[in-house]
Amino acid sequence: MTTFPADFILDYSKPVPRYTSYPTAPNFTETVGAETVAAWMRAIPCDEAISLYIHIPFCDRLCWFCGCHTQHVQRYDPIKRYLETLYQEIDIVADAIGQRQRVAQLHLGGGSPSLLKANDLSRLRARLDEAFILDAQTEISLEFDPTDMCADDVEGFCAFGVTRASLGVQDFDARVQAAINRPQSFEKTREIVTALRNGGVASVNIDALYGLPFQTDATIRRTLDQVIDLDPDRVALFGYAHVPWMKKHQRMIEESALPDTLNRFRQSNIAASALRRMGYQPIGIDHFAKPHDTLSVAARNGTLRRNFQGYTDDPCQTLIGLGTSSISQFAQGYSQNTKSVQAYSRAADARTLSTERGIEISDSDRVTAAAIEQLMCEFRIDSDRLRSRFGSLADGVLAKAALIVHRDEDGLIKADATGFHVTDMGVPFVRSLASRFDDYLPSNTGRFSAAV
Repeated sequence: MTTFPADFILDYSKPVPRYTSYPTAPNFTETVGAETVAAWMRAIPCDEAISLYIHIPFCDRLCWFCGCHTQHVQRYDPIKRYLETLYQEIDIVADAIGQRQRVAQLHLGGGSPSLLKANDLSRLRARLDEAFILDAQTEISLEFDPTDMCADDVEGFCAFGVTRASLGVQDFDARVQAAINRPQSFEKTREIVTALRNGGVASVNIDALYGLPFQTDATIRRTLDQVIDLDPDRVALFGYAHVPWMKKHQRMIEESALPDTLNRFRQSNIAASALRRMGYQPIGIDHFAKPHDTLSVAARNGTLRRNFQGYTDDPCQTLIGLGTSSISQFAQGYSQNTKSVQAYSRAADARTLSTERGIEISDSDRVTAAAIEQLMCEFRIDSDRLRSRFGSLADGVLAKAALIVHRDEDGLIKADATGFHVTDMGVPFVRSLASRFDDYLPSNTGRFSAAV
């Protein structure tokens, strides 16, 4: 294992974007609105599959670590009203596209989509089937909070067609859970995992976090042992992003209990080593998968991608986000729905998209985005692939890469016969490397999470 000096870790751990898109979301503006996005939808080729993301912005308990757009509800009525608006949006989007588009992947996130009741899941599936084409090849993934449900609730999700379940664990240590308002036993989690598998869900993903309050090397090891005991197909190992200026509920977390940068880095390595020892393949910066999993296959084949859900094997050029705050990706650019449930409802009643902001991307942006995606997914930039895709437009980014190599005194990235590769020293800090290609970053006023 590569040993890193403390000052090296501190220097390259400074906050930068996560690069789940390029340009990144802080660069979105109100110049992209509903009319622009409707035109982008009309331009989707009729024979091209798309992906859908549906955001359910409600939780029955607000976890203090959460960085997602969600709100605490104690009754189901607000969820029912939101679903009625969501059905309207589905119709509006389908009308804008102009034909029933085939869906390759559907993901429900939140919030807690596992709050949805069986009859509402059935109705949602029916509305999706009316507007789009979901077939036996459509991958349907859904985020589950095991504390929302019991084993008997699983039947409704299986009837909906879930093929991959993603369960939030974060940490199984009781003190850590109390500090983030997330009580969740290993036994309850195992009960839901077992019920999902018995119901026919083929793939299970577990989300775990490092960098949480009161986490120690020992609690990380114990949690990863328990995660591995659940035998997931994938594990997403995220560093806790402490952004209380964006998420006010994170102010409930005692900052003095958070591990410092060096301890975060060590915790990350402890967890990653535990997963590798058990045969999980590292995928990019924060995912691990069994060798048979489609993420591992995509990583080996060079088809791994990165979008707002993280690492994916989704080949679709178009990802349409439904629900409040959802982000869409088109060939022409990105857009984001309003974060306000009230504004979302008003837009639906007016039969218009609820687009709040976005960005139209240039040819230069596309080349930079491809180079950053290669860095984040493969830890390299392939010159021939960029040139075959973009022609002479790739020359600017490749020249920038050569300059970055020339100025790199720490050995993070090197030139080779096929382009440029990230060294062992650079792999943990690839977000920092990617930021050197970001033309928008010098003028970006957004605040970001730590790079490790």
